[in-house]
Amino acid sequence: MKQLIDKLRHKHSLTGEEYAILLTCQDADTLIYLQQQAQEVTLAHFGNAIFIRGLIEVGNRCRNNCYYCGIRKGNPAVTRYALKRETIVECCREGYALGFRTFVMQGGEDPALTDEWIEATVAAIRNEFSDCAITLSLGEKSREAYERFFRAGANRYLLRHETHNEQHYRKLHPEEMSLKHRLQCLQWLKEIGYQTGTGIMVGSPGQTLPHLVEDLLFIEQFHPQMIGIGPFIPHHETPFGMEPAGSVEMTLKLLSLFRLMHPSALIPSTTALATLSPDGREKGILAGANVVMPNLSPREQREKYALYDNKAAFGAEAAEGLRNLAQRLETIGYRISTDRGDYNH
Repeated sequence: MKQLIDKLRHKHSLTGEEYAILLTCQDADTLIYLQQQAQEVTLAHFGNAIFIRGLIEVGNRCRNNCYYCGIRKGNPAVTRYALKRETIVECCREGYALGFRTFVMQGGEDPALTDEWIEATVAAIRNEFSDCAITLSLGEKSREAYERFFRAGANRYLLRHETHNEQHYRKLHPEEMSLKHRLQCLQWLKEIGYQTGTGIMVGSPGQTLPHLVEDLLFIEQFHPQMIGIGPFIPHHETPFGMEPAGSVEMTLKLLSLFRLMHPSALIPSTTALATLSPDGREKGILAGANVVMPNLSPREQREKYALYDNKAAFGAEAAEGLRNLAQRLETIGYRISTDRGDYNH
């Protein structure tokens, strides 16, 4: 088993069968070895620096009805909101003063957030913070829209595909949504020149081992600059509200495999990990993550952006908790970096 890990670390592709062997491995020594190898690769490429991204949740209105998402169109219990442009820029000002040099605009696919509005908002951030990176995570758009946002100053775009398997995608999404279109969007983003991110939800309803292997093979081939991976967590106001949460252990195993697969990738230790496990953030970093995304959103809006139940959005998960975060990272031998943290192959 360790030979497969060494093979992956030394830039050799694995077969689907070999990935399946690693994903089903329960041997403690092998799993420790996998994490150690991923950690060594991360330290070799980035040192002990953990890049911070200021997350701004710009709104929780969404035109889509994904069965796993708490802000889905069909959830009448959500108190909807949308941040004004000046509020978003003010969040950036507060983040800049704290040392953030990347801002992440994340939100539901709100028809009221027109391409023109997003373009103007990106331009306003770029105009005031010329030395910062701007990441967008605003869902599926036209190629023309992606090009406009890029010209306005956006550098990165995160669009998790969630699953590469068509049948599994259909179990998670309504009929009007299309896996083919989502994958097309990812291709456009790379062609335009974004640092492009994709990723998966681990343990989502109906997910099987072959689905995970398919995702590994896709991400290996697509070679994203960012990989977002987190466990599924149910939201009580969705069709999957009674489903069990995904496995922290499987999430960490996949995170380590992705690190060995793409040593230069920017991989966050996600809020979902920190929600399921008190030390989930630290576990993610020790498994190979090198990014954290503290919440810069206005405090009064954070609980409304509830993609899943009990989401962590305060304390070390919040921008105002940076000192707490720094102390927790220090205990495992890492430090906060205020660099932009661009992808550098």
